[in-house]
Amino acid sequence: MHRHEDFLLFETKPHLGGATATSDELTSNYDLVEKMEYLYVQVVEAKDLPLKDATGCYVEINLANHKGITRLSENKSNPEWSQVFAFLKDHVQVTVLEAAVKRKKATKQDFVGRVFFDLNVVPPDTPLAPQWYRLEDGKGNTFKGELMLAVWWGTQADKAFAEAWHSDGATSRRTEGLASIGSKIYLSPKLWYLRVNVIEAEGLMATGNTFVKAIVGNQALKTKICTIKSTNPLWNEDLMFVAAEPFEDPLVLSVRDRVAPDKDEVLGRCAIPLQYVDKRLDYKTPTSKWYNLEKNSMITEGVKENKFARLHMRICFEGGYHVFDESTHNTSDFRPTEEQLCKSSVGVLEVGIINAQNLLPMKIIDGRPTTDAYCVAKYGQKWFRTRTIADSFTPRWNEQYSWEVFDPCTVITIGVFDNCLYSGGAKDSRIGKVRIRLSTLETERVYTHSYPILVLQPSGVKKMGEIHLALRFTSCSLLNMIHVYSQPQLPKMHYDYPLTIKQIDIMKHHAIQIVSRKLSCVEPPLRKEVVEFILEDDFSMWSLRKSKANFFRIMGVLSGLFAAGRWFEEICNWKNPRTTILIHILFLTWVLYPVLILPTIFLYLFLIGVSCYRWRPMHPPHLDTRLSQAEIVHPDELNEEFDTFPTSGSSELVRMRYDRLRSIANRIVLVVGDLATYGERLQSLLSWRDPRATALILMFCLIAAIVLYVAPFQVALLTVFYVLRHPRLRHKRPIFPYTLLNFLRRLPSKREIML
Repeated sequence: MHRHEDFLLFETKPHLGGATATSDELTSNYDLVEKMEYLYVQVVEAKDLPLKDATGCYVEINLANHKGITRLSENKSNPEWSQVFAFLKDHVQVTVLEAAVKRKKATKQDFVGRVFFDLNVVPPDTPLAPQWYRLEDGKGNTFKGELMLAVWWGTQADKAFAEAWHSDGATSRRTEGLASIGSKIYLSPKLWYLRVNVIEAEGLMATGNTFVKAIVGNQALKTKICTIKSTNPLWNEDLMFVAAEPFEDPLVLSVRDRVAPDKDEVLGRCAIPLQYVDKRLDYKTPTSKWYNLEKNSMITEGVKENKFARLHMRICFEGGYHVFDESTHNTSDFRPTEEQLCKSSVGVLEVGIINAQNLLPMKIIDGRPTTDAYCVAKYGQKWFRTRTIADSFTPRWNEQYSWEVFDPCTVITIGVFDNCLYSGGAKDSRIGKVRIRLSTLETERVYTHSYPILVLQPSGVKKMGEIHLALRFTSCSLLNMIHVYSQPQLPKMHYDYPLTIKQIDIMKHHAIQIVSRKLSCVEPPLRKEVVEFILEDDFSMWSLRKSKANFFRIMGVLSGLFAAGRWFEEICNWKNPRTTILIHILFLTWVLYPVLILPTIFLYLFLIGVSCYRWRPMHPPHLDTRLSQAEIVHPDELNEEFDTFPTSGSSELVRMRYDRLRSIANRIVLVVGDLATYGERLQSLLSWRDPRATALILMFCLIAAIVLYVAPFQVALLTVFYVLRHPRLRHKRPIFPYTLLNFLRRLPSKREIML
């Protein structure tokens, strides 16, 4: 059983910095991670090898307890590999490195020659140039064959680190496919909204139930049915799609006739290559065009074939929108698709993924629990994947990445996964993820915290381990940063030509599918389950836990108003005479000097903000299990949340849950109905739905206008003293403000005319 303290993040003090690059081409300082030293061995090529009757050869780097093997080369005497091996310094337990060349035959492997390299002569942080070394046979005699090697000591800041084979990622369980466990940088494809405005068609022979179906890849949309029997049906309807560069799938449109409830007949079709579609960057309406429809089939039984038919449409790519490919509440990018409309960056985000601790076993191999963990960090269009650390519950990555920031009100997501390569599984297992909002970070400050990895399972909230991160947000210009806060978050076209919530949800789902499909085709691939987990492509299901959490969120927001009301009531009842006297003095000052009202209010807000500075958060916010109602959730509620759709529960269980849902929904409906009723009563004040009530309100407004015009403003403020009068001067049953509330309750609403 976890305690609440186990779910909190805590600050750490790691030994950051010290990793320096060994090449002038690398500019990263690697000052947000701990220094890790590696022995780099580069196997370049060989020459004059005796490879008779062999299918190829390879080089085996041997350091006693760790061994690296190159790929199998072609069967030629001068093979090339150009591979780099990185051995963690803690794994180097010998002083002599052995590089053995072996040839592979049909049924066995033969030793060709080897090179011994004394590690004591390798200079630190200075890579040696590749050199030729004469091979020795098994007896220590040299022969004609030679091997080109380069050996040096370096850190993870070395430019060869990303493409190297790593000893901490290798394992005896599996040696092939090691390229899939190295670090990698990915770029999301450039996504566009495709708007297809289907206007009309002409020259069709239809029964009067025609519609247009449009297909782009896996996306299919159709217009409403035109019920007017005519050869020129009219729709004038927009269909929105998501497409990625390079545009491979064409836009396929077909005009169909609904001849039966479950039967459509194709009247004509056309295919439009997307690479020829114009890109709309401004608010100018694109030009419409006529597209010829190809004849599909002969229509017999007295109906003639369509001799000439065409479709009138307006098609364009919308470059002024931002294509959502992740949760709109946790997005990492708000920029429009077209780069010409993007603004300059306001800062740089640097993240150091240091290590993870206390990871839980994710699989069992050879009867032993194990975990092969790696991390994926996504921000904007860039994805970074760390190398896989094999067979470790405390993996050390110490890799640093950076992104350009265009909007500080964005979120970076870092996920931890278990690599299925070693176990031969089909999918990588999800361990958990961490989200950090950049606007909560102070500029130029280094944050080093250990974040608990929390997941919600059918058994409840579970801690999968901790991930140790270091973050730094550097601002390029404070003025640009302040200017961003005054700008609209989304591109202007989102507000001038807004998309519906349903359209955004559908296109977001398609965008995620496109991104996952594109990244899964890269070598090594970023698996689909990883992309969907980072982008949160989870179907929104009913959850009683989430409903409770949102209810308490609303109560938390309203609690401040309730507290202010109770505080004012205590002042009116003179429960604290000193405070009430100070309030009288304050209002008396406002009566005498009304010009001080607004300055006093703003000064009071300023003092409140200054007094809250010492209680400001000292670390980025993390998942709150109490706010999420995840610690005290009932098991049946979790079972319902993780149930399939459609449900797989028994009829009795579904009936119980349905009745519970009805009771909760009834409470929500009552609350929403009461809010709507009071809003409609306010609207009816001047609508003459209740002639007497409206007449009273008009008379009150006229008298109030005359009194406020004749009397000075100070007289209006004196009414506050009437409200704050001592309880001895009050009636047993207060008249005001209950008189106003009673009047409001008597006003009509639309509830009376509802069924």
